[in-house]
Amino acid sequence: MAYSVLLVEDSFQISEGIVDFFANKANGEYDITVVNDGDSALAIKDDFDLVFLDIMLPGASGFEVCSSIRRRSDCPIIFLTAMGTEETILKGYELGADDYIVKPFSLEQLFAKTQVMIKRANSGRQVNKRLVVDEIELDTIGMRLFVSGKEVTVTAKEYFLLKILMEHKGMILSREQLLERVWGYDYDGSERVVDTHIKKLRRLLGDKRNHIKTAIGRGYKIV
Repeated sequence: MAYSVLLVEDSFQISEGIVDFFANKANGEYDITVVNDGDSALAIKDDFDLVFLDIMLPGASGFEVCSSIRRRSDCPIIFLTAMGTEETILKGYELGADDYIVKPFSLEQLFAKTQVMIKRANSGRQVNKRLVVDEIELDTIGMRLFVSGKEVTVTAKEYFLLKILMEHKGMILSREQLLERVWGYDYDGSERVVDTHIKKLRRLLGDKRNHIKTAIGRGYKIV
């Protein structure tokens, strides 16, 4: 069965080059869907094994698309972009990208990175992946929360907020970072929505609530 790949790129020359190279190199191992604007990418709700994503796109930006995908999927995301400043690279990683490649790039190297990343991701999906902090457990396959061995019902926002904190255990994440990862790059509401959901999470965690720490003026972390 072929791996499904989404390529979001407004340059026909680049997208055609990638599709042709992968077709010749992999002999049908990859099924690549191409869209050339951000709005079309946002409209796609299918799951993919990997996403190639430009940043400067007609319509929604690659950052917005990345944020949207991350809210529903943990598939590898590779930015392919001419924007190579440290600020944009860090922004890409903060939004959940797995790799960031600056144009122009080698198709041979892109193919090699893809092979490693996509097979590692699919191998990891064969087992039930869990994130654990003390007696707080997240089943990232079934999107379920367990506290002291008992399942606790969580909303999607609460789940993804806790997941991001647990994935960055011990690290302080700012409200802005949490907003972008959970609510999306284009969210224009108050940062205080993060505080509200943190309070809800603490209630759900019961006597394990103290694992979520507030760094005054900086954000939150889980320890």
